[in-house]
Formats: sequence, C-alpha cells, structure tokens
Amino acid sequence: MKVNIGLIDYGMGNLHSVQQFFKRQNLSLKIVKKPCDLSDCNALILPGVGAFSPAMINLKQTNLIPELQKWALDKKPLLGICLGLQLMFESSDEGKEKGLGLIKGKVKSLPITKGENIPHMGWAPLIQNKKCPLLESDNINQWMYFVHSYAAIPSNIEDVAASVKFGDTKITALIWKDNLAACQFHPEKSGKSGEILLSNWINWLTAQVINLS
Repeated sequence: MKVNIGLIDYGMGNLHSVQQFFKRQNLSLKIVKKPCDLSDCNALILPGVGAFSPAMINLKQTNLIPELQKWALDKKPLLGICLGLQLMFESSDEGKEKGLGLIKGKVKSLPITKGENIPHMGWAPLIQNKKCPLLESDNINQWMYFVHSYAAIPSNIEDVAASVKFGDTKITALIWKDNLAACQFHPEKSGKSGEILLSNWINWLTAQVINLS
C-alpha cells in the first residue's frame, strides 16, 4: 500500500526545503490547502516559519483546523516542524490566538540566560528523554539545526522525547505523543542527523500503513 504524505500549505511554511528533502528520497508530497485535499493522505506534515498568531489566522482561513483536530483524535500520523510544533499547543506568548490544542501545554518566550542569544540559532545536540521511533537509540550525538525564540512547555513532561540545553536549563526539542511527532529544530536542514530522523519517521509510517492495509 502506497504511503501518501500531505504537506500543509497555509502560507507560512518552509515548504521548499521539506519538499527538496523528500525529493532526494524519491518521495513526493501532496500539497494540502483545503479539507478535500486530505482524502487520500495517510500522514501529514505541518511546517512553519514565522509568528504564532499570524500562522493560526492563516490556518483558520484554510478551514483545516477542525480536520487537523479530528486527525489527531483519530491518532493518524502528523509531523510538525519548527513553528508547526508550536501550533500544536494550546496557546503561545507570541500572540493571542489559540493554538490547535493537539498537545496540552503552552509556548513560552525563551528565558534570558547568560551565554545564550535569542533567537536560539545554530546547531545543538539532542538529549534523549525517552524511546521514540524517530531517534536512533545508539546515536547519542544527534546535532540538529535550531532557529526559534519560543519554546513549548507540555503539561505532561512524558510528551517530550528529546530536549536541548539552553544555558542552565533544558527546553523541548522533540515531541512524541501517540502518532504525533513534532520537532522544534529543522530536520530537513540538519544534515545527516536530520536525514536519519526523517528517514526513521518515513520507515515507521510505512510500517503503520502496511499494518493497517
């Protein structure tokens, strides 16, 4: 059974870089702009670049919000990238719009910490919090590329699959809950480590689809 992955286009996503990665893997993505585009999708990717509230306003205009909430309730695979991770939460310090509420918790401004700049920009190694299909259990040196000024704080710490050091604290880097995955970093821009993570997601997704067929 073919795996059909939908890439959500609401006008604020890093579509090109995600598409280029999948093209290198000889996989195509279906652009999703409205509810009817979801009909033959097995999984979705929610990318994002920019600010939280404008992104939610744009997403509302697609009429996809109820569909995404149902998608998550049905435990269908969904991968959020960067701002896409933040949109999965209930709210953000970056504006007054409500988030999708797929994961309980809030998005907060990064703390002012000695030795760290805001935005948090550049390469940093993941700290694995729990087992997750996206992570290599024997690869503890997984460096990823980050660009963000806000960090998600889940109500349930068990939703955090990996974190990253920011000064003297740790912040959320990777979420794994049921079939929801979300990266604060950009895996498609993270070289070999990002390639491994996305390939792991594709392999996990393929196994899920085969099991359901």
